[in-house]
Amino acid sequence: MSVFKFACPVCGQHIECTADKAGSPMECPTCFRKLVVPHPSAEGSSSLVLTASEVQTRSIPLPGGTAPAPASATKKSPLVAIALGLLVLGVAAGAIVFRKTLFGGRNQTGRATRGADTNRVGQLPAPPPAPPSGDDAFWLTNLTGVTIPDAPAAGRVSGKSFTIERATIKGGHLDLRQGPNWPPDVGLSVQLFAKQPEDLAGKTVSIEPDREKFPRVILRTRNEEGKAVNENCFNGYSLRVEFGAVASGRLPGKIYFCGPDPEKSYVMGTFDAEIRRPTPPKPKP
Repeated sequence: MSVFKFACPVCGQHIECTADKAGSPMECPTCFRKLVVPHPSAEGSSSLVLTASEVQTRSIPLPGGTAPAPASATKKSPLVAIALGLLVLGVAAGAIVFRKTLFGGRNQTGRATRGADTNRVGQLPAPPPAPPSGDDAFWLTNLTGVTIPDAPAAGRVSGKSFTIERATIKGGHLDLRQGPNWPPDVGLSVQLFAKQPEDLAGKTVSIEPDREKFPRVILRTRNEEGKAVNENCFNGYSLRVEFGAVASGRLPGKIYFCGPDPEKSYVMGTFDAEIRRPTPPKPKP
């Protein structure tokens, strides 16, 4: 049985085949196209290379006159597949880079904006204290029978608004203060006649303006330069302090004070004073 050669009309690949395969379909081993094996040439012309033809697909008309689209080749050339693969990879890589550029930049911008907002909030100056009320209804000259409000001590001291932030008691000295440092921004100090805070537990101290002997009261503020300003009151004021029981190193109580100053200072409400002990004297050398 004779063997002859023919060429693929698509990729030019030379293919050997036996004469008995002439006219039958065959797949090109290189481009995988469906071919029709040509008939071998006549005797004496075996040196000529024949060319095969592609298998022609014919559409079968459907009822209604619509013909289906021709079926695509079942297999594609390796070069075409590689090119398509590289194209897909390139598109995917470009999408990833674009996403990082778009959303990554947006996240960084958001973080920077939030950081700037945080810094801006941290640099805002503290709001000024509310101006003291011009109503003198709370300034009284006689505190007999007056109920002290069950709320944190507040009022005005030397014309400045006061709200208690901390209270301490050392011996008989009771300090109500507003502000983080000492001397306070605004404060009231009452120097009662007691050696230890425990001596005042459960007692009520009432002082009216007609009393002969007054405990010293200090009105504490700061001027525009931030320097401490103290105003001593030795008489002419009204004071009532109701002390509770000592618990966990603290002495709670209520206070109502009305000062003799022209600004008509007053402080009323509750406090929870931290008990502080005097510093022991240094040993003599």
